[in-house]
Amino acid sequence: MEEKFIAAWEASREKAAAIGVRMRPLDVKGAKRYLSGSRLSDGFQDLAAKGQLKLSLEALAVDKRFTALFTDEEANEALSRLLDAGYRF
Repeated sequence: MEEKFIAAWEASREKAAAIGVRMRPLDVKGAKRYLSGSRLSDGFQDLAAKGQLKLSLEALAVDKRFTALFTDEEANEALSRLLDAGYRF
């Protein structure tokens, strides 16, 4: 499952780069660090401004394909960030 997450993150990064948003490569451990702290993931605000939060780390963290990789607290933080930014599911 971790390999699929990394592949999905790479695909999101490529799509984000195509619209001018840079995001760093991450593994699951790195993703968990972002979701455990108060810092937004790379590019989150730029993606929000472009209406492309579906490409964010936070969106992947709440994707049903990957929820088993994250704790409830991490998933809730991701969901909260998305909702605060006006993300529509």
